[in-house]
Amino acid sequence: MKRISLILCLLAGAGFANAQTAITYTDEAEWKAYDDFNTAFLDKSRNIYKADTKQPNADHRGNGYRDNDVSGCAAAIWCQAIMYDMVINAYNRAKLEGDQTRMKKYKTLHDNIYSGEKAHYVNFDFHNCNTNNGWFVYDDIMWWTCALARAYEAFGKLEYRTYSERSFCRVWYGSTKVGDDGSYADPARFSGASGGGMFWEWQPINNPNPHKAGDFRSACINFPTVIAACLLYQLVPEGRTVPTSAHPTQQTKEWYLEKAKEVYAWADKTLVNSSGQVADGIHGGGPEYSDHLYNQATYIGASCLLYKITHEVSYLTKAKKAADYVISKMSTASILKYENGYEQGIYAAIYAQYIKMLIYDCDLSLALTKKYLTPIQKNIQKAYTNMDTSRGIQIGNFAKPTSADDVVESYGASGMPALMLMFPASDTATPIGSAKEKEEYDGPSDVYTPEGKLVMKNATPEQVHQLDSGLYIFQRKKVLVK
Repeated sequence: MKRISLILCLLAGAGFANAQTAITYTDEAEWKAYDDFNTAFLDKSRNIYKADTKQPNADHRGNGYRDNDVSGCAAAIWCQAIMYDMVINAYNRAKLEGDQTRMKKYKTLHDNIYSGEKAHYVNFDFHNCNTNNGWFVYDDIMWWTCALARAYEAFGKLEYRTYSERSFCRVWYGSTKVGDDGSYADPARFSGASGGGMFWEWQPINNPNPHKAGDFRSACINFPTVIAACLLYQLVPEGRTVPTSAHPTQQTKEWYLEKAKEVYAWADKTLVNSSGQVADGIHGGGPEYSDHLYNQATYIGASCLLYKITHEVSYLTKAKKAADYVISKMSTASILKYENGYEQGIYAAIYAQYIKMLIYDCDLSLALTKKYLTPIQKNIQKAYTNMDTSRGIQIGNFAKPTSADDVVESYGASGMPALMLMFPASDTATPIGSAKEKEEYDGPSDVYTPEGKLVMKNATPEQVHQLDSGLYIFQRKKVLVK
């Protein structure tokens, strides 16, 4: 018989310490960190993000201060999608916590950012390859496909799903306007090892050539494609007619899942080794291994989503192995190693999006929950300790103190608030192990998943008992249905 364990967090606010780490940040400090990030980097007139703290506004494409350019450089188009994810995550957390004031605040902020991003990036015309504010690399588009799908999931506005599907199909099938033949390396067209997965780019940007064997197939397009396909599978209605156009703008529910499995199978076989390390990509030879946190992150996310959809344990096993690799090979004393290349500071924010999925959404044991949550808390704590308190931002290298006169890029600065939004300070490193039984409730309440998705309205304890096994939020507390 199922029973309900109410998970009472023993950690409420500052000062908590356990054997793993001492937490001095609070839930309020986490909200403030996100607000401070927006104060530092969001161009309030355009409602898109600046590349760094030296930029007066976010007007055009450019690398910013590190290239001695302070003319108004916006953050990179694909990184804007990750920062857009953050406002969705802020709204979802506020909803999960029943905080009506913050829900309203971040819904308004979301709407402003969405409008600003859409206006700046050619009205989300994914067939416009203008190199200043258009779309000219496949993965740039696919990051937005994922973000727009999450926006639809959070707010239910059909426009968001429409753009998400249009962008997915533009990447998959190519564009008659641009002239590219699409990212999909169709095995029916490319034989043997040259077929399967997704190409990273088309070249030249204008009047592109058809793809050929040996063109780069990168992790950063393949695993986001799987994530996007899984999200759309979960969000589109059943019963659609199979499109007959050579360049459709949407697909069927079944098609999205089929392609998610297909691309994942190729990328997992080709780009991931037995230790859980994800290669950056492949040209004509073997996989090219170099450790990048965002590749590990999207592999974890793709694996978790397919596990949640199919319940095939092999996907979960792969997600855990990839997370283990991050902890053992890409961290020093549990602190994530910082990558300082152009735009690479954004990687920790991407990791936050998907490691949360593994920790909270995949039915982990108590020991595994602790194993993966504890390093996250250590990273948040280290970043919080080393932030510039005058501006409330951190440079991105969590192990390095940030001073008041440091020029800080929005990419690196996103890491701390992104992690904070996903992992409340009031969650302990042993949240389920500290659980206590409680049989009394305060009356019917809505039930949510940990990521903020409504499961049931006005539920009674008896109805919660009947839910599938898993972790839920009921009356603003974690509830484990066994």
